[in-house]
Amino acid sequence: MRILIILLFCIPVLADARTIIQNKGSDTLVNVAQAWAEAYQEVTSEVSVAVSGGGSGTGVAALINGTCDLANSSRELKPEEIALARSRGIEPIKHIVGYDALAVYLHKNNPLESISLPQLAEIYGEDAEIDSWKQINVEVPKCKDQEMIIVGRQNSSGTYSYFRGVVLGPKRDYRLGTLDMHGSKDVVDLIEKTPCAIGYSGLAYATDHVNRACIGEEDCVVPSVASASDLSYPIARPLLMYTNGEPVGIVKIYLDWILSDEGQCIISNKGYAPVRNVICLTQDKKGSVYHE
Repeated sequence: MRILIILLFCIPVLADARTIIQNKGSDTLVNVAQAWAEAYQEVTSEVSVAVSGGGSGTGVAALINGTCDLANSSRELKPEEIALARSRGIEPIKHIVGYDALAVYLHKNNPLESISLPQLAEIYGEDAEIDSWKQINVEVPKCKDQEMIIVGRQNSSGTYSYFRGVVLGPKRDYRLGTLDMHGSKDVVDLIEKTPCAIGYSGLAYATDHVNRACIGEEDCVVPSVASASDLSYPIARPLLMYTNGEPVGIVKIYLDWILSDEGQCIISNKGYAPVRNVICLTQDKKGSVYHE
């Protein structure tokens, strides 16, 4: 009788047992990572993907500490991070899972249409010379004194690091007094409510309630899936997942699925550029399925 009771209690536990893939990191990637995880449940119920954000730095730290299987990052690992990882027996391997255009967002009433990288550097960089919209010949309605409110990301963010590298250069830091937001969506939400604001965030967080500036001087480029995909947009970047060594087992199977047409259509539907051209099935409101 005792043996029978033990078996009865064990059956539900075994039935619910499944393998968990730990996926941590980039706030830019967290929404699509969650979408991948949810869609993968339709592929197999035996594997569950646990997704958490916190920024690229959080994912990189988890990879180095051996507490995640996939580290999401919107920047490449720094040399010192690679050295630390290797000192702990971790060999970071980079996988490109999509592309993003890092957009410069403006309030809906801001008439500015284009801005150059040198202008952005003089807005965001230390010892910056531009702190008023008047200095770039713009007058923003309902912006008191035309003083810029400069919005960025926290320093644990890969978006923070990538923007700094491309716009400010490797030796220049950010100016003091910027509003450093925790998440990508937080940047866009603040700009929507703040006429004087300017900020940078991933293209997938664009809404109809904010404007996106064209980047460049004579040949400015609009941030879009197409300009991210062909890297013609000046602040386009790859979106990355890192593994410890070449992926094997369920992690390899999952990563291969992310890079399949099905996985790449998910990242495309989330507003990012896929790693290659894919034909995706889309369902309209009437339930009809068609090719894009």
